[in-house]
Amino acid sequence: MFERPTRATRWIAQIVATLLAIPFLFPLVAMVSKSFEGAGFFANYSAVITQTPLLRSTINSAIISAGVIALVYACTMLAGYAFGKLRFRGKKLVFTAILVGLVLPTIALIVPLFIMVDRFGLFNNYLAVILPLATTIVPFTLLLARNYMSSIPDEVLEAAQIDGCTSFGTLLRVVIPLAKPITAVIVVWSFLQAWNEFFLPLLFLQDKSMQTVTTIPLYFTSTYGSDQPKIFAALVLICLPVVVTYLLLQRFFEKGVSAGAIK
Repeated sequence: MFERPTRATRWIAQIVATLLAIPFLFPLVAMVSKSFEGAGFFANYSAVITQTPLLRSTINSAIISAGVIALVYACTMLAGYAFGKLRFRGKKLVFTAILVGLVLPTIALIVPLFIMVDRFGLFNNYLAVILPLATTIVPFTLLLARNYMSSIPDEVLEAAQIDGCTSFGTLLRVVIPLAKPITAVIVVWSFLQAWNEFFLPLLFLQDKSMQTVTTIPLYFTSTYGSDQPKIFAALVLICLPVVVTYLLLQRFFEKGVSAGAIK
C-alpha cells in the first residue's frame, strides 16, 4: 500500500508545481500589460467596444461554440459508450480509423471543405463552421471518453439492464450521470477550439454581420501599420470567456483528463 503524503510533501509538490506554472503566465501578463499602453486602459478598451461589432461577433461565436459543443458531446458520448462497453464486429478497426483524425490538420481539408460548402450553399451559414470543427474535435474527445467509460464497472451496467434498461437507457440513466468529469473535458475543449477558431469563419462567413469575435483585432490593422495596444485589448476580451469557463469547470476538467488518459 502507498503511504499517505505528509503535509511537508504536499507543500513541496505545490511549490514545485507553482514554479513550473509561472513561465506559462508570462504571455498572459505581457498581453494584459501591452493593452494598457498607447492611449491608456480606458481608451483602448473603449475603442474595442465602441469601434467594432464586438457584441454581434460575440453572439456569432457563442452560437457556433454552442453548436459545436452540442454536436461533439452527442457524438462523443454515443461513440464512447459503443467503443467502450458494447461488442460489435470491426470495433477496433473503426476506432483506429476515427483516431486517424488526430493527425489530420484542418488546413489539409480546406479545398474539399470549400467545394462542399459551395455545392451545398452553406456560405454565411453557421453550419459551414460548426460541422467541420466538430469533425476535427471528436477524435480527441472520443479517445478520452472511450477510456473513461471502459473504466466503469460492467456490474453497474448489468444491474441497470437487469432492471429493464436498454443499452440507450443505460447510457442516459447510468453512464452519463457518472461521466461528469469527461463531460467537463468535452465542454471545455470543444468551447476552446470553437471560440478560438479564426480561419474557417473568415473563409466561410464572409458577411460582416456573421463574423466571429476572433476577427475583432483585424479592425485595428492596416496595410501600413497596426494599433498594437488596441489589438491586445481585443485579445484580452476574447480570452475572458475561455478563462471563466475553465475556472468554473476546472475541478471536473482535471479529473476527466487524468481519468480519460489512464487506459
